[in-house]
Amino acid sequence: MNRGKFISFEGIEGAGKTTNLTYVADYLANHGISVRQTREPGGTRLGEAVRDILLDATQDQMVPEAELLLVFAARTQHIRQVIRPALAAGHWVLCDRFTDASYAYQGAGRDLDKTRIAWLADWAQQGLIPDLTLLLDIPEEQGLARARQRSAPDRFESERLDFFAQVRAGYLQLAKHAPGRITCIDATQPLSQVQQHIQQAIQRLLSHDN
Repeated sequence: MNRGKFISFEGIEGAGKTTNLTYVADYLANHGISVRQTREPGGTRLGEAVRDILLDATQDQMVPEAELLLVFAARTQHIRQVIRPALAAGHWVLCDRFTDASYAYQGAGRDLDKTRIAWLADWAQQGLIPDLTLLLDIPEEQGLARARQRSAPDRFESERLDFFAQVRAGYLQLAKHAPGRITCIDATQPLSQVQQHIQQAIQRLLSHDN
């Protein structure tokens, strides 16, 4: 059985990751491809418990190093329990955030040493990286305005605007250094145009698979 493909969705709050992950899942299903949808932090019982802690707005004393280690604890469980088995079974895995988020949020946003993030990534992932990353890019003011319309702000959404400016800059720097893997899409466009660009990226991945 052929290994499935691994696609991650990245971007700051309000960029439209969840909406477009669902779009890709439907698109692939219509092409006869078995899909597993998941998210980080989360995706497993342990991961969802960690997610609750990380997003809890009352956890305002959490230090950046603890935040990073919690993210990677959840990620390690997720990789072993969900992602690798699904890929081995031939499913395509669509994941709302993966390690690029750690470089953007904890690296750029929290100013943690990126070499330590890289060490954790090497240890946890053992060579696993997405085949394609869709980076939905949106100015931080616009993204946060969208996010805050849908629910009360969580611990991350409660951060200052300059934090998200740093996170966004971190994502764009990642895209600059990995253009073959990361497709950056202007998420301020109408949804139909955003999804047209996404579809083109998926079609390229499908053509490489044949």
